[in-house]
Amino acid sequence: MSKIYRPALLIVALMAACGEPTPEAKLAELKKKEADLKQQIATLEKTVKKVDTTEQKKKAVVVTPVDDTLFEHYIDVQGSIDARENVNVSSKVPGIITAIHVKEGQSVSKGQALAQVDDQILRANMAELHTQLDLATTMFQKQQNLWNQKIGSEVQYLNAKNQKESLERRIATLQDQMGQARIISPINGTVDAVIIKLGDNAAPGSAAFRVVNGSNLRVVANVAEGYASKVKTGDQVILDFPDINKQTRTRIGFASKTIDPVSRTIKVEIPLQNDPELRPNMIARLKIVDYVAPKAVVIPVNIIQYSLGKPYVILAENKGGKLIAKRREIEMGRTYNDKAEIKGGLQAGEQIVTIGYQGLNDNDLIQL
Repeated sequence: MSKIYRPALLIVALMAACGEPTPEAKLAELKKKEADLKQQIATLEKTVKKVDTTEQKKKAVVVTPVDDTLFEHYIDVQGSIDARENVNVSSKVPGIITAIHVKEGQSVSKGQALAQVDDQILRANMAELHTQLDLATTMFQKQQNLWNQKIGSEVQYLNAKNQKESLERRIATLQDQMGQARIISPINGTVDAVIIKLGDNAAPGSAAFRVVNGSNLRVVANVAEGYASKVKTGDQVILDFPDINKQTRTRIGFASKTIDPVSRTIKVEIPLQNDPELRPNMIARLKIVDYVAPKAVVIPVNIIQYSLGKPYVILAENKGGKLIAKRREIEMGRTYNDKAEIKGGLQAGEQIVTIGYQGLNDNDLIQL
């Protein structure tokens, strides 16, 4: 044996004698610990993976409690504001406009003169008749005095009387004609438009002014023939004026019983309260109430799903401490826009899935 290995063997012998583990023993021990750690890691990984898989199976949703509420169904119609007293005023006689007494926006009263048509010839005739009447009146008074004294004939007296009364009637007629030469407002209201100008030739039937009574407004609309049996006087209606962002609830004042043969519609009118914001010809949207359910279960239309033509929704139920999805078939009533009336299958207080309901099946785990 070589002299070089003798000290090494001596050292190993001494370590073994002192109880120190050999390197081989240490390596074996470490490999055993490594195997134990790998087994523990694998066990923990399976446990963690199982928990993660369970959590991943839960779908996040949003639920809303079902509640009883008022449900109304409407017939949507578009109409406009109309003034009951919206008058185009014209001259009663032809002639040249010699004076205009009002301007646009001015308030006028019934019988007030708006303009004057040339009546110069009528005035000249009136002056001539008054002169003749003065003479006829004098002649009549003289004949009457003579007749009272039994002087003269009765024929002379009657002729004088007839002449006087005839002139009075002619003057009265001429006064009416002169009155027609004035363009008169037939209503109380506001001058909405002055159509004529000085020097224009006025003609009967040709509008010279437009006068509107803004305190007596109404909404008028035409309802399709198919809804004629559902719309009647006294029905509730919601009026929406989009131009002024205003809404009001009232009742139908008049619903026609006759269907227009041309438009195949019926006319409805809704009287309006005095409101300075409302103007004739303003657009009005009508929502005529044709069905009311005071205590109804109402849900959004978009969450209703169908299977084999039958509607259903997804509910959230607590089962064994876990929140699960539950399919529930429902009986639908009427729908309006994005709301649906549910007549069967749901009760107040139940939790309905409103977001995340797509693809959910019975007993699927869910989380809020």
